[in-house]
Amino acid sequence: MAQKSEKQVQKELRKPDVFQQFGSEASDWLIKRQSLIGTVAVLLLLGGLVAGLVNWYSNRGEEQAAKQLGEAMKVVERPVAGAQAQPGQDEPPFPSQQEKDQAVVKALSEFRKEHAGTRAAVTAALPLGKAEYRMGNYDAALAAFGEFVEKAPKQEPLRASALEGQGYAHEAKGQLDQALAAFEQMAKVESGEYLQGMGQYHRARILVQLDRKDEAAQVLSELKASQPDTAAGRLATERLAVLTAQGVKVPEPQSAAAQDAG
Repeated sequence: MAQKSEKQVQKELRKPDVFQQFGSEASDWLIKRQSLIGTVAVLLLLGGLVAGLVNWYSNRGEEQAAKQLGEAMKVVERPVAGAQAQPGQDEPPFPSQQEKDQAVVKALSEFRKEHAGTRAAVTAALPLGKAEYRMGNYDAALAAFGEFVEKAPKQEPLRASALEGQGYAHEAKGQLDQALAAFEQMAKVESGEYLQGMGQYHRARILVQLDRKDEAAQVLSELKASQPDTAAGRLATERLAVLTAQGVKVPEPQSAAAQDAG
């Protein structure tokens, strides 16, 4: 197809389009209803303009927030003295974990305040919650973990990590029922390989603390049988040995019993 000349393009742009033609034919009707139509048109125009600007600024804000999150997360990547530094790490190590956590909380809190409402701010809630937990700020940790659980995509594997954090924080506060609920929810979330089975393991730990050792033994027995090669399965084996030493009868896994019955 031959490329149009600038004059041809300009000529075509000067032609009235279909909407202009309809507008000309309807001019008398519009004049008679100018007040009503004018008000509605202005409202529609402004509404569309506002929606477009909100969408544009939202996308632009998300892009900027994502870039700045990378900068804010550099403090999370900095090692503590004595730990192995990551390749390309130029910043000096933190003297202690406490000083690192203080820096993390400061950097991510400021970032989240500046970029509130963005996906990046939700992402930053997870490392922020972990730092708050390590500092003993359990209520602040619960708030950060809760936001991540609520606002992160349902299929996000890191939701399991946030639920684990919730469970740990409730446990540290002595709220064992809430901790149990968090770990039970964690067990139902797709966590990927790195936390596979840990929801069940934590659930069993809390059941022991609630003096529900028979239930804990059942959970651990199932976990040991179903996931023997995972970290959770190995931990379950160790904890079952402790329960056995305490006189708790370890039941057969229900899945194995069902297979034998069949």
